[in-house]
Amino acid sequence: MKAIVLSAGQGRRLMPLTESVPKCCLMLEGKTLLERQVESLAANGVDEVVVVTGFGHHVVEDVVSSMSRISVRTLYNPFYALSDNLGTCWVARNEMKAPFLLVNGDTLFEPSTLAHLLSSEQFYPITLATDRKNRYDDDDMKISADGEQLKRVGKKLNADIVNGESIGMMVFSQVGAGAFVQKVERLMAGPDGLARWYLSAIDELALAGLVGISSIQGLGWCEVDDLADFALAEKTVRSWGDQTIKPRANISTSTETTLRNM
Repeated sequence: MKAIVLSAGQGRRLMPLTESVPKCCLMLEGKTLLERQVESLAANGVDEVVVVTGFGHHVVEDVVSSMSRISVRTLYNPFYALSDNLGTCWVARNEMKAPFLLVNGDTLFEPSTLAHLLSSEQFYPITLATDRKNRYDDDDMKISADGEQLKRVGKKLNADIVNGESIGMMVFSQVGAGAFVQKVERLMAGPDGLARWYLSAIDELALAGLVGISSIQGLGWCEVDDLADFALAEKTVRSWGDQTIKPRANISTSTETTLRNM
């Protein structure tokens, strides 16, 4: 299975740490964020990773060049400074022809967290990994779900309908990939395409009944969006210990077969 990692942004809320180093190349407990993501992906049978780069792309390429466990390559978004992550997905749309994972470049997760998503039954063409907590702030990518069906996703959802958040990791079947690419292309052609998040495409596909959720509540993950997140991520990653586990090729293979048949 292929994974596409969205790592084009600078991460300005992490300044001065990201003054010359892109967010995905920041070091946490001796490894970059990207290295930790690739380890967890490889541990779950992912055999190809495409990292979509932008700011500091040469730094990312240096990190990628040292990786040998699985195939990892970069794809450069030349207009990263002008677009939000919908544009980054548009750049990567030709990579989205087979069942694949889409992962935010600032989402860290234990191997068991991804394993849970991949081993859950796939009832929908697109499945988001989601979590729940007692309170959601303005920056959370909130969701409204009815059972395992996603109804809405966005930062500005009415609090009365919110019952979880997207953690920035999702899996697409062939049908889901095709629908997502079409939606991304249509939204990018609109007057506000450069300013939109890719989850606005997921939101519209959810309204069409194409998106489900898989709760990873209680499993290990964190995001690195600002300096407070970074400090918390250091403690969180330290508590995980060694993320290296035996590859779960059986989970990945069976899941990929299921996704190809959807």
